[in-house]
Amino acid sequence: MTSAQPAVRPVTLLVIGAGDRGTGHARWALDHPGRARVVAVAEPRAVRRERFAAAHGIADADAVDDWQQLAARPKMADAVLICTTDRMHVEPAAAFTALGYHIMLEKPMALDEESCRGIVDAVERTGVMLAIGHVLRYTPYTKALKEIVDSGRLGAVMSVQHLEPVGFWHQAHSFVRGNWRRADESTSMLMAKSCHDLDWLQYVIGRPPERVSSFGSLTHFTAAHRPEGAADRCIGCEVEASCPYSAVKLYGGMLERGEHAWPLGVVVDDFTPEALQLALAEGPYGRCVYACDNDVVDHQVVSLEYSGGVTAVFTMTAFAQAGHRSTRIFGTHGELIGDGRTLTVREFASGREEVTDTAAAGDMSAAGGHGGGDVGLMDAFVAAVASGDPTLIRSGPRDSLTSHLTVLAAERARLAGTVERVPGPGR
Repeated sequence: MTSAQPAVRPVTLLVIGAGDRGTGHARWALDHPGRARVVAVAEPRAVRRERFAAAHGIADADAVDDWQQLAARPKMADAVLICTTDRMHVEPAAAFTALGYHIMLEKPMALDEESCRGIVDAVERTGVMLAIGHVLRYTPYTKALKEIVDSGRLGAVMSVQHLEPVGFWHQAHSFVRGNWRRADESTSMLMAKSCHDLDWLQYVIGRPPERVSSFGSLTHFTAAHRPEGAADRCIGCEVEASCPYSAVKLYGGMLERGEHAWPLGVVVDDFTPEALQLALAEGPYGRCVYACDNDVVDHQVVSLEYSGGVTAVFTMTAFAQAGHRSTRIFGTHGELIGDGRTLTVREFASGREEVTDTAAAGDMSAAGGHGGGDVGLMDAFVAAVASGDPTLIRSGPRDSLTSHLTVLAAERARLAGTVERVPGPGR
């Protein structure tokens, strides 16, 4: 007879910020109630807070409008998911680290070198686990690609080409009309959108970058390209019907199809024609893309040199259909072509070609769960907290610090027209 195994208690979580990312990460707990449970939420917007609390069965006293209210209490959970806006990561990360919470921190971890280093120093000093939301490390596609690279089938990796097609409508929504349109209010386009990609390249190549240069600018979404006859808002604009960036077509089409998720969920809380009409008439998401106050780039190229002479080129562009990132890896014995789902390996000596379908779970955008990466991140983080094993986290403090330092160096290079050395994670 075997003795009964002790019951495993679900990992308890706080959620700071119940926007699309916080809500999406917390949904994992609803799908895995035996492994994790959300016990409190901090969210300033009443509609979001109440909707989130109802979904997770959170008591009114534990659904608050300011994260500091939860930080002022004795430790009440195992871990915290910090999903605030980019400029509000540092203070809650410091506060909850000091209280002994394990931390899942949305990317970017912080917006400057000292803040990034401060977060890493704090978690290493206190011994809490930190996972950064670099979800691309956790996709089935990345797992399969990394296994091929590490197997040696390609020989030694010499260079990589990597493309992020942000998408014309996604650029208009998030980076022209939306919260990430201005560097002074949020951060650079590279940090906000593509720190994922520079982190992913570092992970796949398996070594840190040493030098970086970059070129890019805001070129199209300016008043100089405003069509003749265009109004300040899409509603009532005489050229709206022929404009690819029409807010009426983007959000109105989602409403008609019953797609009550991101990005429509950012524009309205009430999914009715009347609410959308009011939002487009008065809110930021109804503005003409050529009459906004945006200043972040709409296309950018980053060139990287890694230890051992390996090189990579990363391209981010608004001017594409939103879709999977694509990658070509060139090795001494073969090459790999990846389209976000399938991987094609061509071996030089044998002439053999092999195609692997990784059957990615959804698309690679936030709306599609980043091809299974959102689920993979939460699965790994909760497992790490439950077992006390930080090695289950693929996006830990030091690796994430290096990728953030790479982004900062690339932006310095773009602005100054220089080649910049990437600092090491140690001081």
